Amino acid sequence: MAKTTAMRLVELMIMKEDISRVIEFLGKKGNFQFQSSFDNSGKSLESKEKSLFESLEKVRAYLNIQDLDEYKEMPALPEAKDFDAAESLIASVSALKNRETEKSEELKRVTSTYKEALAFSNLKASYSELEHLSFLTLRIGKIDPAVFDELKFSVGERAIIIPLGDDKSRIMAASSKKGRFALDGELKKFGFVAMEVPKDFKGVPDDVLASLKSQVEETEKIAASCNEERHNFAETHKDSLYHLLSVFSVGMQVKNIENSLESTQMVYRITGWIPAEESRTVLAELDKISSGRVAIREYTPNEVPSVISGREKVPVSLKHGKFIGSFERIIFSYGSPLYGTIDPTPFVAIFFTILFGIMFGDAGQGLVFLLLGILMETKVAKVGGWNKFAPVFIAIGVSSFIMGLLTGEFFATETVLEPFSRFVTGLFGEPRHAILPMMPTGSKESIIRMFMFFGFTVGVGFIINSVGLLLNICNQFALGKKGKALFGKTGLSGAIFFWYVVFIAIRVFALKKPILVIDWFIIGIALLCSALGEVLERVIDGEHPILENGLLSAVIGAVVELLETIITYLSNSVSFLRVGAFALSHAVLGTIIARLMEIVPVLPGKIAVGIVGNGIVIVLEGMIVAIQVMRLQYYEFFSKFFNETGREFKPFKFEYNAQI
Repeated sequence: MAKTTAMRLVELMIMKEDISRVIEFLGKKGNFQFQSSFDNSGKSLESKEKSLFESLEKVRAYLNIQDLDEYKEMPALPEAKDFDAAESLIASVSALKNRETEKSEELKRVTSTYKEALAFSNLKASYSELEHLSFLTLRIGKIDPAVFDELKFSVGERAIIIPLGDDKSRIMAASSKKGRFALDGELKKFGFVAMEVPKDFKGVPDDVLASLKSQVEETEKIAASCNEERHNFAETHKDSLYHLLSVFSVGMQVKNIENSLESTQMVYRITGWIPAEESRTVLAELDKISSGRVAIREYTPNEVPSVISGREKVPVSLKHGKFIGSFERIIFSYGSPLYGTIDPTPFVAIFFTILFGIMFGDAGQGLVFLLLGILMETKVAKVGGWNKFAPVFIAIGVSSFIMGLLTGEFFATETVLEPFSRFVTGLFGEPRHAILPMMPTGSKESIIRMFMFFGFTVGVGFIINSVGLLLNICNQFALGKKGKALFGKTGLSGAIFFWYVVFIAIRVFALKKPILVIDWFIIGIALLCSALGEVLERVIDGEHPILENGLLSAVIGAVVELLETIITYLSNSVSFLRVGAFALSHAVLGTIIARLMEIVPVLPGKIAVGIVGNGIVIVLEGMIVAIQVMRLQYYEFFSKFFNETGREFKPFKFEYNAQI
């Protein structure tokens, strides 16, 4: 059984002139984890690279160019020409932006002037003549066009509201002299802003209006040409901008690392973890990059003081192929295995695939998962970060398809696969419509078959629980913890209790053999060793005092541990009945969909019911089954050996726009 990847701690002493290239190399390799995490929250990490990167980001936003999710080219440090190119590009865009802003402001001014002139085009009588009428009060000004109708309704017959222009943003209000105070009150309520109008003003001449309109149109063309220039500039310089963003993203990250390292005026010190199998190659390349100006020390984990004292855990890396590797996140979402222990990922991959297939047995729906997995693997279907789980979808698709062949279900119908089922079952006796019928028919045979299936799922649970126990025993021996390996509910004593009880149950119910005195003796000894696990561990490991908290505390702890051992193994075994229950519920849902399709009289309706029903089952029940499989892995399998979690190996690598 494969263990976690062997690791080495590397210490590098690097000259100042080489530090940037060394960090660049480590970021590209992506297999070096710094021993200490960097917290720059209290530091000023301003650098020219960061300043240029932020300015280039503003350029990208102004040019409306799509942001990068990842590097479009191999990450590299910026060169001297990149600094010049960045400054030139930023200056060009700044000039373009200033021109566009200037023309935009000019357009606003001339448009506003034209609208105001247009507003007074309806006013042909002299304003002074109107204002001096003894019976009339006039007010000219601006309001929000949205409240024009409301204002007109509010003043009613007390005043006349006349729009000046088409947009109703400028008005003339007229009322009697005695009603001027009421008019002023209403105008104020609606946000009226008075305008200064010359006394002899009679409106705007038509030739002036035409001239202003022409000026507006000309300014609009210039503003549009600025927009077009911006679009063309973006298309022309997009690749160059992406290149500059990439290199200055790398430069910014390198500078952040440099600012966080231990250093003197001339030398930098780097310490970090690297997989042992890669250390020789990487260190040789580092020596070449620095022209031999690097001092290198390499340590095994048991030579590192912080590891020996328990203050630091060795990072855990797992090496797998594509299929097994796609299940890694299930492990790390629960916790990281301890360094030097057995890698549980292959077992998780196998158990997840089998359990999902048992609970979601339908050949047609399995083909949907299989097809989706293939499309994700070939990048035809792109679903963000989910593409890396394509092998998982392929695996559960195959297992669901196989289980569907056994149960005879194909998109919730039992007729499509019936010829295949009759052919296979006919080879071994009387042909049946399904190799493994799931729906009980009420007959004694179907009830017995259903209970046998539930017994099978409990048997699968026994295998999974046993593998978890064996992993824990092997891991504890590998870590030098003999006491924990031998005693306790997940140690050898607990495993013997579990296995022997199952052995007795099989012997009694299958072979009709009675329980013997020796059986009770073996079970009692195993339970006693499990209950006194903590005390016996201290004896085996030579720790003192043996009764750490006194005799009474040890007795109470033993009683609690005894009850917990019995309850835990019972619940862990019974929990796998849910596998059979979900398999049966899946068959019931398929039967319901099939009956609904029979009820609908027309073919298009039958097809619609089949598509919608199967779609709901694939999405909703698929999610529920996946959650249940995860639950069984977490609480029944992982709980056997995940007594202590380790530290995941997270190597330093360049990430676009990453903040270190």
